[in-house]
Formats: sequence, C-alpha cells, structure tokens
Amino acid sequence: MSRPSPLSGFPELLPADRIVEQRVISALAETFELYGFASVNTRAVEPLDQLLRKGETSKEVYVLRRLQAEAESSDSGLGLHFDLTVPFARYVLENAGKLQFPFRRYQIQPCWRGERPQEGRYREFWQADIDVIDRDDLPGHYEVELPLVIGDALAKLPIPAMRMHVNNRKLSQGFFQGLGIADPMAAVRVVDKIDKIGPSGVADLLAETVDATPDQVKACLALAEITSDDASFADRVRALGVSDPLLDEGLSELVDVVEAAAADAPGLVVADMRIARGLDYYTGTVYETFMSGYERLGSVCSGGRYDNLASDGKNRFPGVGLSIGVSRILVPLLGEGRLAATRQVPTCVLVALPSADSRRDCDAIARRLRSRGIATEVAPAAQKYGKQIRFAERRGIPFVLFPGVDGAPPELRDIRGGEQDTVDIDTWLPLEADRRPEIA
Repeated sequence: MSRPSPLSGFPELLPADRIVEQRVISALAETFELYGFASVNTRAVEPLDQLLRKGETSKEVYVLRRLQAEAESSDSGLGLHFDLTVPFARYVLENAGKLQFPFRRYQIQPCWRGERPQEGRYREFWQADIDVIDRDDLPGHYEVELPLVIGDALAKLPIPAMRMHVNNRKLSQGFFQGLGIADPMAAVRVVDKIDKIGPSGVADLLAETVDATPDQVKACLALAEITSDDASFADRVRALGVSDPLLDEGLSELVDVVEAAAADAPGLVVADMRIARGLDYYTGTVYETFMSGYERLGSVCSGGRYDNLASDGKNRFPGVGLSIGVSRILVPLLGEGRLAATRQVPTCVLVALPSADSRRDCDAIARRLRSRGIATEVAPAAQKYGKQIRFAERRGIPFVLFPGVDGAPPELRDIRGGEQDTVDIDTWLPLEADRRPEIA
C-alpha cells in the first residue's frame, strides 16, 4: 500500500496536540457547568429539510448516502450537521415534554461543513456551544448573560485575548425599514459581507439586490461604521435621523448587553453595527468574537438570539446561544507552537523492567500505582536502564520507578533533575502539576 496523502480540511492532531485539545474541551465544560449548563449530545445527521430551512447553507452540507444505494434513491434525505444550533432546536422539539424550561445546555461535538479549506476553516471541526432556550418567551437578560459566560470560559484558557463584537438584528432591520428599503433582511445579509467585499462592494450589492438609492446606501454604510465599547453608540445611531419602533427596541436591548459587559467584564464587548450574522434564524442580539493577533481567522465564537428556529406549530421555543470554534482557535495556535502539552503521553510513572522475567512483578507495581489514580506504564523491554530512562525522556514522562532487586527497596527517579530515592509505592503521590499533562 502506498503512503496515504493528507485529506485537506480534516485536521488530525498528534497525541501531544490532542492532549491540549482535550484539556481545552475539559476546561470549557467545567466552566459551563459552573453556570448550570447541562451537557447534551445530538446525532451527527439531520434531515436535509431541517438543515436547509434557515439560511443559505445548501452548498456547505455533506449529504449522507449509502454506497450501494439504488440510483433512484441516491439521496437518503440526511446530511451531516454543519453546526450544533439546528440539531439542538430539533432535540428540544422532540424532548420538550421531558425538559425543564428555561433549559440551559452545553454541547461539545464535531461538525462538518463542505467549504474551501483554509487557515481556521475546516471541513471537520470541533465546536463548543451554550444555549438557553425557553417556552413561548425568553427574557432578554439571557442575551446579556451568555457573552459573560463565554468571556469567563475563554479567559481561563491559555490563548490570546478575545474581543466580542455585538449588534442586534432588530436594530439593523428597523434601521433599514426606517430608511424605506423594501427588503430589510436582504439588506442585513448584504451588510454582513462588508468585511469580505468592502464598503464599495456592499454599496454596489445594495443597489443591485434591494434597489437602494444613493442616499439609502450612504446611510447603510454610515450605520456600519459605528462602533463603541460603551452605550454612546445609541446616540450616534439616532443622529443618523432614522426612526422605527423596531430600531428603538434593538437599541435598548443592545445597550443592556454593552453596559452589563462594561461593568462585569471590561474590555470584552464592543458594539459594532456591521455585525449581522448570515443565518436567517437570528432575531435579536448577534455576536462575533475575534482573537487578538489572529483577526485574519475571522470570528472564533459567534451566535445570537433566535425566536422561531424551534416551533411545532403550537409551541414556540425561543433561545439564545453562542458557539466557540474550538478547532478554529487551536489548530493555528498549535501549528505555530503557541500552545503545547507538558508531555506527549498521559503517563506519570514508567516502571523500569530489570529483566524479562520480572514483567509480572512490574505489572503488579503498576496496578498498585494506578489504583491510586497515578497513570503508569511498564517499560516495553528489559533494556539497559539508560535506554529505559531515555524512553521516558522522549515522551516527557517525569518519573521512572526502579523495582527493588534481591530484597532492596524500590527507588523513584525524577528524570528532570536526576533526584533519586527510595519510595513507598503505596503512599507516594506526585505533585498535582505532575499527575497529568497540562497545557504549556
């Protein structure tokens, strides 16, 4: 068999990098649970009519198909989920009678998206989501709370600082309605492209897609230029001279988010009128987060308020959620060496093997250490002790235990400094920092 070529867009981490990823996922889960979010896992596939019913995502969905399917049924009607919000909405509808509302959920799983692979964008990737969903009505204070939870979770990770840009769909839609634009939501989607195609491109697209006049285009671009890390943005929006009840509602909600963040997490949130989020299901506050020094990656944590995504015709389940692109953050940092594990393997202690005949005795020692939560393995071969020590060094294993021979007590060596002394196998404990690999 010839050597396989890497498959673009499907990152596979080496063991040490996977340790970093696991530690990050564990840290995120721990923070989410501190805020009362319960863990949920959903299936990898969803019906295509569910995946495609909100927003322009058809080009990104991987369709599930059996290899031996008949020609007339080549499409099974199932696709891999491209995010965790749509599956969660379906999950809520199926389990509404068993859930207690408001329901606080976190979910950390892989997703699949058929887009052009590039730095920070992959075809298979890990996401970490939190959502709060309620029945019939969702109080606005959750739109204030969720960015603070995410800010706390990200601040605990050894990664560059984050800056969350927030806007409100009601604000944008109400502004475009007040301008007299016939299709405000189409205008929202156009303005969302401003970072990709620039103001002139947005101007041309507004004129082409929503028949915007030069004055309307000018006002749309003026709105998109407004940013502020305090509530002063509201006065600047009103100064543009556009009025609409929906605009007023969106301004009020966004002021609440920005003021709360300024008080509880200074420097985390900035109001940014160009943020729109492309998916149609967002109806209120929307969020996009950028990593300092890595703005080229785009948003690494996004989300927003959605009122109509989950509905069975009788009951409506509005929610608000944020999604951290775990792979988008970690893969570039790992590739640049900005993050690393303190060792390549979970092993804390390597039990040296004096001879091939002593393996069963060494296995028994390893079991005694493992019974007290100390990750232990036995050396693979009875080589000279120098080679066994080098085996541990190459993997970053901090301790080598030499079993006692001919009645001598066992000895433990810290191979980082060379200290070695006798040890009581049943009472010795490593320092907490040595017990398992961490992020360096």
